[in-house]
Amino acid sequence: MKLLSGYIRLVDRLNFRLGRIAMYLLFAIMAILFWSSVSKTLFRPSLWTLEMAQFMMVAYYMIGGPYSIQLGSNVRMDLMYRKLDPRQKAWMDGFTVLFLITYLGFLLYGGINSTIYALQFSERSYSAWQPYMWPVKLVMVIGIILMLLQSLAELARDILNLRNHPLPPRPSPRISGSGSGQGEG
Repeated sequence: MKLLSGYIRLVDRLNFRLGRIAMYLLFAIMAILFWSSVSKTLFRPSLWTLEMAQFMMVAYYMIGGPYSIQLGSNVRMDLMYRKLDPRQKAWMDGFTVLFLITYLGFLLYGGINSTIYALQFSERSYSAWQPYMWPVKLVMVIGIILMLLQSLAELARDILNLRNHPLPPRPSPRISGSGSGQGEG
């Protein structure tokens, strides 16, 4: 059980830090889209801006996804879930996370194959800019791996909860000006 707690702490710390960094990608996306607007209005339109913004959005979602799971911000059918006691929630979460792990396993398999293909054949986008596709596909594979690690950490947390072992604390985002200094996490 100590091993599970250590794994949970390690994965939570990793995904917490990466998720906090990924949040700043929104500013990069805004800067790219701002430049797109300026260049279309004042200069010759840039060919790369919209596609680059899409690639940055992929990184934002894929790297920020595990952080969202960790904070419990993911979508859940709350109709029955909110009426369950903590032990029943652990059973429900442990059961449903198995579906997520299975889905992520298939997604990882496809992502790795697609990335290998992009590297082997120097795959490029069909746009006028024609960037190489392997960087965005590699980011997707890394994001899927991080999501898989976080899903396994959530499963481990549910197992510890069902066995009445103390749970490692979740990293808590600090929100300035909220009074308590901690968010709901």
